Amino acid sequence: MPLLNTIATPYAEALLQIGSQQGTSDDLAADAKAVLEIWTASGVLRDALGSPVLEPETKKAVITALFQEKDMLRQTASLNLLKLLADRQRISLTGVVFERFLELYRKAKGIALAQVTSATPLTPDQEEQLKQKVQTMAGSAAVDCSITVDPSLIGGLIVRIGSRVVDASLAGQVRRLGRSLAKAA
Repeated sequence: MPLLNTIATPYAEALLQIGSQQGTSDDLAADAKAVLEIWTASGVLRDALGSPVLEPETKKAVITALFQEKDMLRQTASLNLLKLLADRQRISLTGVVFERFLELYRKAKGIALAQVTSATPLTPDQEEQLKQKVQTMAGSAAVDCSITVDPSLIGGLIVRIGSRVVDASLAGQVRRLGRSLAKAA
């Protein structure tokens, strides 16, 4: 992945610079999340746009129809970046470019990224309380929480912030208990 990041970084940095100059970084981050959601959800879209058989003009028409006409993007810079990637035969890097943009955006804004896995869906109040606690744990001005549900945790949750992991799940407690009993035997 380092090679892909090397290729993706100039595109991501350029988008971040445009956002900084125009004061639209937050909108561009929202656009990046929307693009990534569609890009990761649709293998058919990735395969079609990544196909070398399709001409760049056709790819740009599909991109325009999908994102602009459905009013999914807040900033034209996001759409222009997608078209540029299509022109330069780099559209298959869309996911990497927008992920890299979000990394640079978070770093510039002092936003920590936290991945939370919960045994059950959280209520909005629980999500807000969790975000506040994670923000304190991370020691950052803000936190961007990605919350997923995994019933195999039985209960509780797991929080990942960078390389730090806090396992407060029942499955984790059972696993730790099993290890300590195995050592005692």
